[in-house]
Amino acid sequence: MELHGFDTAKGSDYLGDQDAIELLVNEAPKEIRFFDHLGVPWNRDDAGRIVLRAFGGMSVPRTAFAADKTGFFMMGALYDSLLEYGNLDIFHEHYVTNLLLDGGVFKGFLAIDLASGDPKLFLAKSGIIATGGFSRIYGFTTTAYSSTGDGIALAYKAGIPLKDMEFVQFHPTGLIPSGILITEAARGEGGYLLNSKEERFMERYAKSKMELAPRDIVSRAMVTEINEGRGLIHKASGMKHLLLDLRHLGDEKIDERLPMIKEMTIKMLGIDPAKEPIPVRPAAHFTMGGIHTNIHGQVMLDDSKTPVEGLWAAGECGCVSVHGSNRLGSNSLSQCVIWGRITGEMAAKRASNTGEPSDTRSKTVARAEEEYNKIVKLLDNKGTQNPYELRSKLWETMDTLVYVYRDTKSLMEAKRRVAELKRSYSDIYIADKGRVYNTNLRDALEIGNMIELAEVVIVSAIARKESRGAHAMVEYPKRDDANWLKHTLAYRTSEEPRLSYIPVKITKWEPKERTY
Repeated sequence: MELHGFDTAKGSDYLGDQDAIELLVNEAPKEIRFFDHLGVPWNRDDAGRIVLRAFGGMSVPRTAFAADKTGFFMMGALYDSLLEYGNLDIFHEHYVTNLLLDGGVFKGFLAIDLASGDPKLFLAKSGIIATGGFSRIYGFTTTAYSSTGDGIALAYKAGIPLKDMEFVQFHPTGLIPSGILITEAARGEGGYLLNSKEERFMERYAKSKMELAPRDIVSRAMVTEINEGRGLIHKASGMKHLLLDLRHLGDEKIDERLPMIKEMTIKMLGIDPAKEPIPVRPAAHFTMGGIHTNIHGQVMLDDSKTPVEGLWAAGECGCVSVHGSNRLGSNSLSQCVIWGRITGEMAAKRASNTGEPSDTRSKTVARAEEEYNKIVKLLDNKGTQNPYELRSKLWETMDTLVYVYRDTKSLMEAKRRVAELKRSYSDIYIADKGRVYNTNLRDALEIGNMIELAEVVIVSAIARKESRGAHAMVEYPKRDDANWLKHTLAYRTSEEPRLSYIPVKITKWEPKERTY
């Protein structure tokens, strides 16, 4: 566990809060046993012991896995377990539009029932935001279409600061041309990264770890290879890329350890990875930044130690911060289940112990009505701007100007474009004027959130004049601990985000140069 903690702190480029890192590494083994009892089919050796796989930045193999479908099996086990409880109400097809706070106290939230189009007000003593990240602000991304950062944007609009939003992780192996994830397990099992000369180029960038260096280092190396003319051109899409080579692993190992990759590449590209290399390039994958929380996942009101009463954030949407400026592979699932448990237990305790809400119900209802009227007004708006065109412009801006390598000129241009998108968004029209399953309305609300979050990413990135983890600035190629060993907090204003900073918590691993 000590080594796991060191690897995580080093992998974070020393921006991770080390009290949170210590909590992560102490709790992770318990969660593996918990999911074992739920029925997750961990890969095991002949003696029945759980097999561990190496991921990037690890000193030793420590990732428990279920072939290359670990997250799939964990989600299935959790959902099956959830359905065993008959006293739970599950509200499918509801889209949350507003968090409702009063004087720093969580009161509930407003949602739209997509099946009917009706608004629903949920009053509650406790709430947990667990809505994932926002990598969909990029066009080329490994994530689902729902990864639009809605929960993070709701918190931001409610006056809650967002932390470390400049740090967006690009996974080295996004499948060309779709961006679908080719899991790090492929390199953990011994896959090679090759350039157009069929060189294992990682020897030039991380001589010891090679393909299993941390993701920020591998992604920068790949983009450098492409920029220096050692990439390939994908015939169908014209995208520049490199190659992931699994041919030397053989059919048997691929079928046993990487079956989903084989199925996917054959289905999507007609490529059998045992016979041909796979075209890949870095794709937006994980957002280290998110809602500012303390070590318990409590949502924080500001840069003091004051939490929002009754509100927590868990998983990728919450920034504890355990990953700092760069996440190590497999720590994300650990983060989700550990802080899912912590926040769930705390929220349940508050809900059972807290007395009835004070006489602010009428105020909360009035606020919900006011917010819903804004949505109705948006639906009836006779504007000129197509929200889907705005989304396409956002994707093009982020993919080209806020990618793996950044520079001030490009970021300033991105800021200008996103400011223009914000102005255009106020004049959008929604083609579908109906109420039942109005996905146009839902998409428009998501696009508004994406534009808001993209602005925070860009403004935070412009301000950070150093290179650290996933934030690589061309003009400032070195890490600057003297001036930038601190977390960014972004507050929403009527203009652009207002930034402030808080210190990183160092407990035992002093910052030093990262070498792999």
